[in-house]
Amino acid sequence: MRSGNEPVTARSPLRLRFWLSLWGLIWAAAGTVAFSLGGRPGWAAACGVVALLAAVDLVVVTRHIRQGPHYQPGRDVPPYEPPHTR
Repeated sequence: MRSGNEPVTARSPLRLRFWLSLWGLIWAAAGTVAFSLGGRPGWAAACGVVALLAAVDLVVVTRHIRQGPHYQPGRDVPPYEPPHTR
């Protein structure tokens, strides 16, 4: 629900989320390789799952960044009426 007092200069944290996901992907992939070479298949599988999740998050974030900004009402649009519950 829109309250009418949203910040005028609000920004999306998608670029930060992109870089954090990329950082996580790099470390998880390195962990997968290191644990595989070290003979720890359980830890390698865990790092592989984290790497997969980070890769999926990178795809989602990249898709959202490429979609561009979505419509946001301007200052001339009044806030919505709160729902009247009984």
